[in-house]
Amino acid sequence: MTPTSFEEIALAAPIQRALKEQDYHTPSPIQAQSIPTLLKGQDLLGIAQTGTGKTAAFSLPILNALYEDNYRPQRRSCRVLVLTPTRELATQISASFETYGRHIRFSKTLIFGGVGKNPQINAMRPGVDVLVACPGRLLDHMDQGDVDLSGVEFFVLDEVDRMLDMGFLRDVKRIIAALPRKRQSLFFSATLSPAIDQLARSILHNPTSVSIAPEKTTAEKVAQSVCFIDREDKRDLLALHLEEEANKGLTIVFSRTKHGADKLCRWIKASGFDAEAIHGNRSQPQRDRTLTRFKKGDLPILVATDVAARGVDVKDVTLVVNFDLPNEAESYVHRIGRTGRAGAAGHAVSYCAPEEHEFFMDVEKLIQQKVPVDSNHAWHHEKLAELHARGIKSPESTRDNGGKKGGGRQGRGGRGRGGQAQGRQGGGGRQPRRTEGASNSSGGGGGNRRRRRR
Repeated sequence: MTPTSFEEIALAAPIQRALKEQDYHTPSPIQAQSIPTLLKGQDLLGIAQTGTGKTAAFSLPILNALYEDNYRPQRRSCRVLVLTPTRELATQISASFETYGRHIRFSKTLIFGGVGKNPQINAMRPGVDVLVACPGRLLDHMDQGDVDLSGVEFFVLDEVDRMLDMGFLRDVKRIIAALPRKRQSLFFSATLSPAIDQLARSILHNPTSVSIAPEKTTAEKVAQSVCFIDREDKRDLLALHLEEEANKGLTIVFSRTKHGADKLCRWIKASGFDAEAIHGNRSQPQRDRTLTRFKKGDLPILVATDVAARGVDVKDVTLVVNFDLPNEAESYVHRIGRTGRAGAAGHAVSYCAPEEHEFFMDVEKLIQQKVPVDSNHAWHHEKLAELHARGIKSPESTRDNGGKKGGGRQGRGGRGRGGQAQGRQGGGGRQPRRTEGASNSSGGGGGNRRRRRR
C-alpha cells in the first residue's frame, strides 16, 4: 500500500526527527511512490517536474542508506553523485540534504562553475559522502584527476530534460562512462521524449517507473491570465502590474534572453523599483547574493531567464510575469511553478504580442486549458484576442523569434485600468502610447518613457 504519512515509511529515527522538525508529515505523491522503492535498492525512472517534492524523494532514502552503512568514502571520490543542470538547483539540492540529514554524520560538497576550483579540489581530496555537481565543472575536475567516480554507489540524474536542452548530453554520457557498473541509479525528468527514454534505458537496470503527470495539475494551482498586447507597450503594462503588486509579495519577471534580462532590469530600476537580474552571465557570487536578498524579501523583484530560475524555490513569490513568452511550452509550466508553492496563493500573467501568439497557443495545448484573458488594461490588443478566441494563429507569429513584426493596426481599443492609474498617480492617467524606435528584444526600446516614482 502507498504510505500516507512519513511515519509509515521505514526511515531511520534521525531522519524522522528532521522531518518532524520541518513539520513534514504527509509525503507528496512522488515521495510516497518513490521512497519505498528506493529503500529496497531498486533503480527508479521518475517523470516529475520541480515543485512535486522529488528532491526529498531521492535524498531521504539516500540519507537513510548512508546512516545504516556508514563508512569513509574513497579519496577524491564520493558515495553519492547528484548531477543537475544549474548552479541554483545544485545549491538547492545540497541544502535539502543538509536539512533532512541534520542529525546524521555525513560529508557533502558542491562542484559547479563560476567559482574557484581550489576549494572544490580541497573538499574532494579526502572524499565526500554526497557530491552535487553540474556536468561541465565536474568533467574539468575529472580530466585533471581531482575527482574519481569509481566509488559512486548512488547516482542521481536530475532535470534530464533541461540537461539535454542545455546541450549537456555528451558531457552526461562521459560522466556515466566513468561510474562503476554496480550502483543504484535514479533518473528524473519532467518529460519523456524519445532521446530521454533512450538515455534512461542506457543508465537504468530494471527500473521502477513513477510518473506524476503534473504539467496540467501544476498549472491549475496558479491563477493564470494572459494580456494580448503589442510588444512596445509591454513595459507600461509591467509598470502597472509592479505597482499593484508592491508590498504584497515577491515578483519574478521572465525574459527570454540574458541581454534582454539586463536591459529590462535596468529599465525597472530606472522606473523606481528595486530589482536585480539573474542569468548565466553573472558570476556565482553575484547570483548567490541576489538570490539571498530575494529569499529574505529584501529584493522584491527578480528578473530572470529560464535556466537561472530553475532552482529558485521561494514560497513568498506571489506574482510571475512572463514578459517574454518562452519558445518551449514546457518552460511556461516551470516558470509559473515559481509561484503558488507550498500551498500559497500565486498569480502568473503572460504578455502575448502578435509575434509570440503561436508560442502561447502551444502553451494552452500543453496544459489542456484556456488561460483567462485580462483585457482590463489600456493596451489590450483586441484583434489578437479575437484571433485567439477563434483559434487562428496571428499572421505575425514567427517560430524563430527573429522579430518579424507586422505593421501597425487600426482600431485598437484601450479600456479598463486607465482610471485606476490616474488615481494612483495623482494626475492624468497613463495613456496607451508607442515609443518610436522600440526594439523587438526583451526590454528593448522605450528610452524616452516617463520615469515612474515610488
